[in-house]
Amino acid sequence: MEGVMDLGLKNKVALVAGGSMGLGRAVAMEMAREGAKVAICALDDPSLPAAEKLIRGETGAEVLAVAADVSDPLQATQFVRKARTHFGTVDILVNNAGGPPAMNFLEIDDTMWTNGFRLNLLSTIVMTREVVPVMKEKRWGRIINMTSIAVKQPIDGLILSNTVRSGVIGLAKTLSTELAPFNVTVNSVCPGYTLTDRVRNLAKVVGEKEKVAPEAVIKRWEATIPMGRLGTPEEFAALVTFLASEQAGYITGAAIQIDGGWYRGVM
Repeated sequence: MEGVMDLGLKNKVALVAGGSMGLGRAVAMEMAREGAKVAICALDDPSLPAAEKLIRGETGAEVLAVAADVSDPLQATQFVRKARTHFGTVDILVNNAGGPPAMNFLEIDDTMWTNGFRLNLLSTIVMTREVVPVMKEKRWGRIINMTSIAVKQPIDGLILSNTVRSGVIGLAKTLSTELAPFNVTVNSVCPGYTLTDRVRNLAKVVGEKEKVAPEAVIKRWEATIPMGRLGTPEEFAALVTFLASEQAGYITGAAIQIDGGWYRGVM
């Protein structure tokens, strides 16, 4: 159709971790719409086969669902290997996992710190390590890390997430230079408040602490956003899908916020 941008994703193989709900599912859906073959993983619960059925039903794409807890390095590795075996290759990796819980510094013990590291940073390292040799050999690849606006402007009460996710940014920036000669890009996306189940739950947790309704918490967040609303998963998915495209081949080492203007810094 005239005027439509072809993102060049037809028959590309995209791996989306945490793809059963929220932002991950929206990303997997959007890439499938663009003609990609998609592998998703998530914890072994009813939302995983439901997401597989939904994405296939809406897009007609080939979808592989793998039950995996990416905070376990072995399961994270197996997700990538199963997807690569099934599809024969891998072109795009979207590193994504749920965030650690909202807690204050002195509430967090060593086990919680270790779990947060495994969930958000080690999972990214492990899955990326599995795809890099394939992408280098093909001289084409896209690695996209789903982080949080908290890496640019830390969010009060999320010290565990703020700390661990910042490590992902350091990894991505360094790796982007190493892989640039092979036409492999490495970028990070930093969503602000987006209307997902996780954000609704965060509003509930904050509301319980402050003894106010979750809706009041969301309204307060919206008041801090220049656009006056929370983002949608579909808006976020559009950005990630563009970064995976042929057209985004000169964007690497970037950490791009999508937050309705919430972050006030210059860079």
